[in-house]
Amino acid sequence: MYRPRGVADHRWIGDKRTGTVYDLNAVTDDGAATPATGTPRAVIEELVASGRYLCFAPDTLAEARNRGYRLRGG
Repeated sequence: MYRPRGVADHRWIGDKRTGTVYDLNAVTDDGAATPATGTPRAVIEELVASGRYLCFAPDTLAEARNRGYRLRGG
C-alpha cells in the first residue's frame, strides 16, 4: 500500500484545487485512471508535491463529503 510522506497516516486525501478526494488504498503504479483500477501513483505524488491537499479528521469518506469534496470517478 502506497503512502507518501506527510500523509502516511491517512486514507483519504483531498485536492483543494478541484474538490476531489482520493482513496490512498486504491493507488496503483500503472498509468490507468479509471475508477475500476484506482488512482495512478503519479497523481497523488503531484498533489502532495503541490501542497494543495487536505487530510480529514476523522479519516473517512463521510467527513470528506461533509467538507464538500467528492470522490474521484464516483
